[in-house]
Amino acid sequence: MTSGGSPEPPTAEQSGYEPSVADVVGRVLADLGAGHCFGVVGSGNFVMTNALRRGGVPFTAARHEGGAASMADAYTRMSGRVGVLTLHQGCGLTNAMTGIGEAAKSRTPMIVLAADSPAADLRSNFRVDQESLIQSVGAVSERVYSARTAVADVTRAFRTALTRRRTVVINVAIDIAACPGIATGPVAVTAAPERIRPGAAAVVQLAEALRRARTPVFVAGRGARHAGPAIAALAETCGALLATSAVANGLFAGDRFSLGISGGFSSPTTAELIAGADLIVGWGCALNMWTVRHGRLIGADTTVVQVDDDIEAIGAHRPVAFGVLGDCEPTARDVFDEWRRTGAERAVGYRTAEVAARIARSGRWQDVPVAEAAPGDRIDPRALTIALDEILPAQRIVSIDSGNFMGYPATHLSVPDENGFCFTQAFQSIGLGLGTAIGAACARPDRLPVLGAGDGGFLMAVSELETAVRCALPLVVIVYNDSAYGAEVHHFGDADHGTVTFPETDIAAVARGFGATGVTVRSIDDLAAVRDWVADYRVAGRAGPLVIDAKITSDGGAWWLAEAFAGH
Repeated sequence: MTSGGSPEPPTAEQSGYEPSVADVVGRVLADLGAGHCFGVVGSGNFVMTNALRRGGVPFTAARHEGGAASMADAYTRMSGRVGVLTLHQGCGLTNAMTGIGEAAKSRTPMIVLAADSPAADLRSNFRVDQESLIQSVGAVSERVYSARTAVADVTRAFRTALTRRRTVVINVAIDIAACPGIATGPVAVTAAPERIRPGAAAVVQLAEALRRARTPVFVAGRGARHAGPAIAALAETCGALLATSAVANGLFAGDRFSLGISGGFSSPTTAELIAGADLIVGWGCALNMWTVRHGRLIGADTTVVQVDDDIEAIGAHRPVAFGVLGDCEPTARDVFDEWRRTGAERAVGYRTAEVAARIARSGRWQDVPVAEAAPGDRIDPRALTIALDEILPAQRIVSIDSGNFMGYPATHLSVPDENGFCFTQAFQSIGLGLGTAIGAACARPDRLPVLGAGDGGFLMAVSELETAVRCALPLVVIVYNDSAYGAEVHHFGDADHGTVTFPETDIAAVARGFGATGVTVRSIDDLAAVRDWVADYRVAGRAGPLVIDAKITSDGGAWWLAEAFAGH
């Protein structure tokens, strides 16, 4: 996917100059296995970006560096490959910092290729302290120091991203980038690191804790997204129920003992069952305040265990009885083997017929009845989302912006598996949704991309709607439009809301102005136009975004938001 079908850029030799360091940097990243590049190109990163393209790395031109950062982040999360963000020096980097901060806090292993001002040009209008800025949000700052070290510098940065799961920014000063490059042979593709096996004593300790448990619950997080089958097999053997953090939503989709998301997004049934656990095992999961409702989902006598391959993550958010240092997949397999080695039979545990019936009856938010709203010109966001869940194709990839609305698409839109949900909420910034959805779509072109956004976040990033139109993405954008920053309206109660409420905006008309299909929805009957769009998509693989301007009723403050603010 390119910025619009542009031809391949000429090689350095065809352009009449010798390969520069910038050419080498781009080529090495391509040879190392970079997956897809997103960015806004200026003079500082022009040559490096074209070198990436010549190396076979697809490029998508964004309309703003912030959108490009979210695209690269989402692509990396959902593809399993290292995405690249390419930026001009100074202002190009500062425009992208919120997206880079989100990626860094989420430990997204992506590369940011940032031009930089020459070290000696102290009065450059582009000059900022890029290294300090990068480090301030938790990203790793690397640098190309010279033509002689360029290959080693880029390789070191790429391996840091891949093996340490870090967002790495490679600063390339424009005077260094312009130097003649030093020819090198092909660069070997960097292999993913070996997964850490747990110690034998820790395996025995966890297996024994599971044997003693009567109502165990497994909560899997981002670090367990690759280990779903192994964790599910162990859960079936020891009688554990399955839940996920929000970022791992869909990991156990289809399992009749899956509780869905643990935390603020939990249905009443899910919350009650998790709170009834006598053992909770967090698999690659931080067990932070969001996932355990500030600890209210953990009983006074509940044993808490954490499995993680990062020792600093164990016990970081709350005390645990013990931790297991190891990757989730080999840990689950080793504990399973230990269970069988001791001759223990399959345990019923929490997996009773009664619990299965409760989960089937009311475990999902879609199963919780929605009171019919009084006739009017606005639609209940729950009824809207339940209806869209039935209308939209099941093979989807759902992305979520941030805001008061976000619980509805996160809980009322089903996803086929863990690769169907992209949740960029580590920084809790609104406005990342459109970029996230575009990056996720590039990672999984086999699925229909669906974005849930508020009117505030959508309008903040609306320039990237042009990117989706230009790239002919069949993107469905659900805008939960309450003409406000709803979280603040509900959080501050009876205060003066003049700073956070706005006149009604015709977002459907805005979408049509960009070349997308725009539909205004005030009632379930208005969804007929969405059904027509989906019918065309199913038959012809319809290209181009659909924006649903849903005029929603006030919910008085979303349930998940009340949970979030309860600890403040």
